[in-house]
Amino acid sequence: MVARSRVTAKDVARQAGVSQSTVSYVLNNTPNQTISEATRRRVLQAAQEMRYAPSAAARALRLGASQVVLAVLPDAPIGSNISMLMEQLSDDLDPQGYSVVYRRHRGSAMLEQAWRELMPAALVNLAAFSVEDEEKIEAAGIRLVRAPMDDEGPGKLSISDLAIGRLQAAHLLERGHQRLGYAAPVDPRVAGYYGRRLSGVREVCAAAQVPEPWVVDLPLDVAEAAAAVAQWMSVPQPERVTAVCAYNDEQAFALLAGMRVLGLSAPDDLAVVGVDNVPLAPFAHPPLTSIDIHSPQIADQLSQMVLTAVSGGEVQGVTAPRATLVRRESA
Repeated sequence: MVARSRVTAKDVARQAGVSQSTVSYVLNNTPNQTISEATRRRVLQAAQEMRYAPSAAARALRLGASQVVLAVLPDAPIGSNISMLMEQLSDDLDPQGYSVVYRRHRGSAMLEQAWRELMPAALVNLAAFSVEDEEKIEAAGIRLVRAPMDDEGPGKLSISDLAIGRLQAAHLLERGHQRLGYAAPVDPRVAGYYGRRLSGVREVCAAAQVPEPWVVDLPLDVAEAAAAVAQWMSVPQPERVTAVCAYNDEQAFALLAGMRVLGLSAPDDLAVVGVDNVPLAPFAHPPLTSIDIHSPQIADQLSQMVLTAVSGGEVQGVTAPRATLVRRESA
């Protein structure tokens, strides 16, 4: 089968019997042009009959930017919250004529290649890349929206991992637990987030004058999770860990599965608190207590920052919605 060639503005001009520039003026509603209504109708009819679709690349070249919003993510696993964030951001910006695409930040060279190819109307920096990269992007005329973690400042949206860890620990101490564990991820790509969350847990423990959390690596594997749980349970009372802060809900699910292998249950043997409040959290056994960072609301704030940026306004710094504890049976 022979592939059908793309219909161009030149083809429409030939069909309508006008110049290519006239086609461009009509289809783009260019103001201050003396084009008769009959000519306008002829061009529109030709475009419709030929199923002409304007080239996004050509439009970007003409305007200096596309209708794309590029979100640059950290080079880390894309979990439930990031997925929800990107979905909501797309839902917010699609009606405004912008398409959201994302790339992971895997070095300055790949980042530059991505934005030079796309020439986005705006770039959302979720990866906290360098000042030098930001300067290059802004020098190219691309509007920048900054949303790094735990980094407040002008034109930034700040999300606090420290606060997440504090919430976890405070809830468990309020429930009467004095010896906490921490279920740590083994993926080095999340070390920054994990370190800040663990620091928040440590701060609360220090303020309450209880031992600092016993940190154990907990892979997303049932047998290895059971081995991790066994470490906490190997110490006699009163030093034994009675409650665990998990890095995220996935770690918490693995922890609960490992406990079941050992014949243990939450919260009687170990209370468990996760992070992210993913849609499956209420369906865990038992339902998982978790920290909700409110990804849809964060996306709404980001979309407003993007729209302000592309309209030429000054993007103000925004504090993300405060993370909240969602109480369920696991803790």
